Amino acid sequence: MKKQNNRKNEHIIKMVSPGSIAEEMEIEPGDVLLSVNDEEIGDVFDYRYLIKDEYIEVLIRKPDGEEWLLEIEKDYDDDLGIEFENELMSPYRSCSNKCIFCFIDQMPPGMRDNLYFKDDDSRLSFLQGNYITMTNMSDRDVDRIIHMQLAPINISVQTTNPKLRCKMLHNRFAGEKLQYLDRLYEGHVEMNGQVVLCKGVNDGEELARTIEDLSRYLPFMRSVSIVPAGITRYREGLYPIELFTKQEAEAVIDLIESYQPRFYEQYGLHFVHASDEWYMLAGRSFPEEERYDGYIQLENGVGMMRLLAEEFDEEIAKVLESDAYPQMRDQLKRTLTMATGRLPYALLKGFAAKLEEAFPHLSIHVQAIRNDFFGETITVSGLVTGQDLIAQLSESRNRGENMGDTLLIPSNMICSGEGVFLDDYTLQQVGEALSMQVVPVETQGKDLIAAILNPAYRMERKNENFVYIRAYEKK
Repeated sequence: MKKQNNRKNEHIIKMVSPGSIAEEMEIEPGDVLLSVNDEEIGDVFDYRYLIKDEYIEVLIRKPDGEEWLLEIEKDYDDDLGIEFENELMSPYRSCSNKCIFCFIDQMPPGMRDNLYFKDDDSRLSFLQGNYITMTNMSDRDVDRIIHMQLAPINISVQTTNPKLRCKMLHNRFAGEKLQYLDRLYEGHVEMNGQVVLCKGVNDGEELARTIEDLSRYLPFMRSVSIVPAGITRYREGLYPIELFTKQEAEAVIDLIESYQPRFYEQYGLHFVHASDEWYMLAGRSFPEEERYDGYIQLENGVGMMRLLAEEFDEEIAKVLESDAYPQMRDQLKRTLTMATGRLPYALLKGFAAKLEEAFPHLSIHVQAIRNDFFGETITVSGLVTGQDLIAQLSESRNRGENMGDTLLIPSNMICSGEGVFLDDYTLQQVGEALSMQVVPVETQGKDLIAAILNPAYRMERKNENFVYIRAYEKK
């Protein structure tokens, strides 16, 4: 360790992971990162790239002003275990578009400020999997991604028709930015694509064109998801977008699935995927697990229901085959409620029926929550609010429904790290209003069964983050 001169760029360290390289080197929260390998850090791209090597020199300033030059030998790509106050290590880039389908433009007034922020930052694509339009990217940004091989980069394409893309994004540069796809492909950067489908705009022949065009980027573009535009009741003055009908959803699925055999034969990837909403709207069974290519776009709602069903069936089979099952079957006496959005209701209702058949003293009330806050056109569970839960579950209780004293909700109803619903209702407020214990459950089959079969399943708050604790474990 030796004293060095001060540097211009300073990045305050927020947290050091236990057992990490940083902890071993006595780096602590409140310390300031000044440089890596004598290079100043402009943003997270620079940081991630510079710490890859097996030998690095990290310059840290301690709170008392002393500077430490730390020589670190590690495995290639090993992380240091540091989190910064600003995750991007530089200002966030907001979206410069006015997309005709933008969900944030359809938000009601009076909500938290951060819910109105439109991000379109390529660094968040790399770090968190966000989808970006590339409209506020520069040639230098693309050069850095290629040079540093920062991947995957998730791109919100919408259409490969330049003029139509300008119209959909309401950005006169949106069409020409499609050239970045060529550069990323030539640079062998892994990509995923997304098409937000708007009825009468980029569907039909335009969708076919987009799929054909994007397939030219295989195998570096690994997948393309087709998702329907979300439409709330707050669309006054916005571009008129209509909901897809059952028949139209069937046509979308047929088009997508017509391409999959060819792509799979050539590249071993089905490549283009319809999100779960299309299958539920069309009333069709979800594709078999193999067609999701390892669930590349799970966080984008592609294959989530299939994976949940597979996990549920696998876990319930383990429970029924266990030596403990006969005793559990006789002793488990419980009544509870599961609340979900209208879209996944049928699937969860089927899960409840299987469990009730296996455990005769178990009663599960499954309730599909109508989204009065955003409008009935919103049917996913992640946008259900606390006030809608309170109002509709109270109505059910008043009708004499046997709901028990426990309410299970999917964890995606809760804002990550904040413990509140989108309308700022807390878990405690909802629980007190309903006189029920509200238990968020991870959206995995094992967690769902654990939460139902064991009243001790709970979610605790630690270090300002939510940590899920499985109280039931199959031995």
